[in-house]
Amino acid sequence: MSQLSQSAGAPRFAGHGLSLLTGWLPLTVQIVAGLVLLAAIVRRDRRWLCWRLPAMAVFGAAAVLLSRYYFAANGLASDPAPVSLWIWTGLTAAAALGVALGWRDTGWARRGTAALAVPLSLLCVGVVLNDWVGYFPTVTEAWSQLTAGPLPDQVDAAQLTALAGTGASMRTGRLVAVTIPATDSHFSHRTEYVYLPPAWFDSGRPALPALMMISGEFNTPADWIRVGGAVRTADSFAAQHGGVAPVLVFVDSGGSFNNDTECVDGPRGNVAEYLTKDVPSYLESQFRVATAPTRWGIVGWSAGGTCAVDLAVMHPELFGTFLDIAGDLGPNVGSKDTTIAKLYGGDAAAWATFDPLTVLAGHARYADTAGWFDNAADSPGSAGSWGGRAHRRGPGGGGPGGGPGNFANRAGGTAGYGGRPDGGDQPGAEAAAASQLCAAATAKGIDCTLHTQAGRHSWQFASAAFSDALPWLASRLDLPGAPSTPPPSAAALHAAPAPGALASVPPAR
Repeated sequence: MSQLSQSAGAPRFAGHGLSLLTGWLPLTVQIVAGLVLLAAIVRRDRRWLCWRLPAMAVFGAAAVLLSRYYFAANGLASDPAPVSLWIWTGLTAAAALGVALGWRDTGWARRGTAALAVPLSLLCVGVVLNDWVGYFPTVTEAWSQLTAGPLPDQVDAAQLTALAGTGASMRTGRLVAVTIPATDSHFSHRTEYVYLPPAWFDSGRPALPALMMISGEFNTPADWIRVGGAVRTADSFAAQHGGVAPVLVFVDSGGSFNNDTECVDGPRGNVAEYLTKDVPSYLESQFRVATAPTRWGIVGWSAGGTCAVDLAVMHPELFGTFLDIAGDLGPNVGSKDTTIAKLYGGDAAAWATFDPLTVLAGHARYADTAGWFDNAADSPGSAGSWGGRAHRRGPGGGGPGGGPGNFANRAGGTAGYGGRPDGGDQPGAEAAAASQLCAAATAKGIDCTLHTQAGRHSWQFASAAFSDALPWLASRLDLPGAPSTPPPSAAALHAAPAPGALASVPPAR
């Protein structure tokens, strides 16, 4: 299922701005909220101490239990959430009840303090949740997303014609918003985006390969751009390779922020049909990208990682390469029974149609498909070691390993939001799912590698994973001017950028 979880440390791609993940601001918000809440609840009134304060405590505890139940029932938190999330959830509920109980018999000063404690406590819930998810790295990024500010390198579609022939002088590519007709699928989707590298604007250029970029659950098509730093990463790669990089299409797999489709066809939308028919045909006709399956790949983060594997094994005639970043064993919104009921409208045969292990078991050997699985080592139960990174070739290991890793997130803790019901609600199920999928894929001729690096299930981890894999993806997609690039070796890992540096891909080897 999906994706959100805890971040740690400064994201490698982070730009300038006041951090919402580290530093003084998140801590200050919680300290101020705590002091206001303390001022609101500390009273010498016997009635307050004897029954109102205990009632608030019970109400807060009930809110925590209900929240935890909701997370578990919907498969949102197989790994434990930060304790501070539940603390602030309970305090917010207790503060709200306190306002209601004490409004009539207290003065205006205390009423104001009590009322202020509620939004401040709720703000702390958001601060902790954001730290868990890594969704807004800085105040600037948060403001830009909440106000729908411009995206990096974005231009109007009408400007593309005027830019023809200027690729050699471009330092960065261009991003354009598109409305892709859902001719076959009739899937109702939001505005999507296409990244065009500088080489796309050169006259007489060869057709460039394409990467389909899929976010996780609770997403917008711009998340890979705003939070995942994918455009920055692609621009950095292009700058090192004469302006050449894959065309990236940032697709909408949900249709709305909280519609978890898992990229299947069902009551929540014909998303698989949209991504395999409508999107490729539009990109090929409107942006003249390459059409061969060897020139198309899919990159997915969390629930999007599940999509990447599923679509690649179901449609090798369309996609020859996939990158699964912390995906699940298969499309799910909870247990198998829950998934069949909610995702497929009760159709068990549809579940089997979109289950990657079932698809692999019944498929002939794949001619030329390859995959890269990347998972966070700092999630409990994951492979790898603290601050390290391991690589295994296929299900049996034997590949290069070790190295310090190049991911900025170093602090301890657990992954959280974005449960993994396929793993039996056990921590580290993403890595176990990747190992199982890679074994099944290898048995069918798919060349896959397992990668583990320091980090947690956060957008910052996804950004680093994409940066690491892009040279390999470019090589697999036969990108003009990109030399053959195997998965990174231990020596290359030791030479990786320092934590906190701007996201970039290493030079092709």
